[in-house]
Amino acid sequence: MIVLGTASQVPTRQRSHNAYLLRFDDYGVLFDPGEGAQRQMLLAGLSSSAIDRICITHFHGDHCLGLPGVVQRLSLDGVTHWVPVHYPVSGAEYFTRLRYASSFFDRAPIVDSPIEDDGLIGTGPFGYLYAQRLEHSVEAYGYRLVEPDGRRMLPDRLAAYGIEGPDVGRLQRTGRLGDVTLEEVSEVRPGQIVAFVMDTAYCRAAVELATSADFLVIEATFLETERTMAELAGHLTAAQAGQIAAEAGVRKLVLTHFSQRYTEPRAFADEAAKHYSGEIVLAEDLARIRLPPRR
Repeated sequence: MIVLGTASQVPTRQRSHNAYLLRFDDYGVLFDPGEGAQRQMLLAGLSSSAIDRICITHFHGDHCLGLPGVVQRLSLDGVTHWVPVHYPVSGAEYFTRLRYASSFFDRAPIVDSPIEDDGLIGTGPFGYLYAQRLEHSVEAYGYRLVEPDGRRMLPDRLAAYGIEGPDVGRLQRTGRLGDVTLEEVSEVRPGQIVAFVMDTAYCRAAVELATSADFLVIEATFLETERTMAELAGHLTAAQAGQIAAEAGVRKLVLTHFSQRYTEPRAFADEAAKHYSGEIVLAEDLARIRLPPRR
């Protein structure tokens, strides 16, 4: 994942507004392009053609004000592949305003894909994309990408049956080679799961989105010292983000969306670590964060 911005409502000298590009092989999903996303892509060495799909959690400015520049850049660069844009259906008016915020030669094949309910909202080379309603001051959705399970070939079993060279590929494609089935010489390799949870209060939906995720990107706007403020604003503390990751059985936790009031990010990791014992990463602008190896 390429982190383009990590600030919350107010950007700082070190942090641009939200934006994250998740890469599944050559397929790119852009999440929450906040103000300045286009320039951050330039600094990260990303072209607009790297964007295959856009997911907007909700229509607060720090999560969507970069959309006009991104959409117009797709047209300017002559991107020809279809680019679905997912967003809460209640924000359709905002999407239209952002989509056509100014005059430009509109030629990129943008696919308007509003979310009307929880569940499967799209498929692609990565597998399946799900959305689930969160608890925020406006309608907001989290996202969950699920890669289908694959199979890992077992060299010792292949050798026992005398299968080698091109025959291995034939067996993988057809599921059988003579009397030998694919199941006899391979085992299930679980697909990876990525969850993306932005602005929300602590809720069951956040845990469900993150269940068994290999990689969870989640907001941690406040520390526990501002717990009351977090609850009033519909946000998480770093401790709550850690609790969600622990309860969901997450393998790698990425904290982001930090309030401008904090200058020492290490405190977020320390607070989350009181509840979650796995790997914790503090997102930084322009950082590249790898998904953990497949199980």
